[in-house]
Amino acid sequence: MLDKVRIVLVGTTHSGNIGSVARAMKTMGLSQLVLVDPQCEIDGQAMALAAGASDLLRDALIVPTLTDAIADCALVAGTSARSRSLPWPMLSPRELGEKAAVEGQQAGVALVFGRERSGLSNDELQQCHFHVCIDANPEYSSLNLAQAVQILCYEVRMASLAAKPAVAEEESVVYPPAKAMENFYEHLEQSLDHSGFLIKAHQGKVMEKLRCLFNRARPDEHELNILRGILSSILRLKRD
Repeated sequence: MLDKVRIVLVGTTHSGNIGSVARAMKTMGLSQLVLVDPQCEIDGQAMALAAGASDLLRDALIVPTLTDAIADCALVAGTSARSRSLPWPMLSPRELGEKAAVEGQQAGVALVFGRERSGLSNDELQQCHFHVCIDANPEYSSLNLAQAVQILCYEVRMASLAAKPAVAEEESVVYPPAKAMENFYEHLEQSLDHSGFLIKAHQGKVMEKLRCLFNRARPDEHELNILRGILSSILRLKRD
């Protein structure tokens, strides 16, 4: 299961942090590192701080957007503070580990970490199924990037060691990858626009709230196909 879990770093500015993250990952048995639009090179400092995990740096995948990094993942969790404008489903690190240990037996899992200074943008957080908040000391909650990665990797590893084997395929729930959900949101917006429901001035806010709704519901692949079929019928009726 650990082979299906990837750590995604967005807009990292310090190469040493990338190396330290690789070390944190390897100690917990994770090997997939994805860098989204990094603002630094994997240099000698990164290699030095990797301390024996330089193979993860050599194999790291570099992509331009978060959408590219998580396209084939069915479970995406982004690290976040609790105070956000939209109420998103929240998980503790332990709850995330337990969920990843189950769902990671069937599909890819992405743990997403933002920029050192500003974290993830709201647009990036909206691409995640869940937000994860590390409940540190409120009087001194300063965690560096590698420490945050270490905590989540530890919880994933502990949960994976205790996880039961996946149930029979015919009884298991298969969730769609992130790319399929993005295609659905585009289809949904197109259908609502054609129906006249969306008002241009409020279109963005409505779609944000609908993303919240469907992220809470987490439709499986079969349910998503039904929803796509409904949207297609709406578009056909509009054309007729």
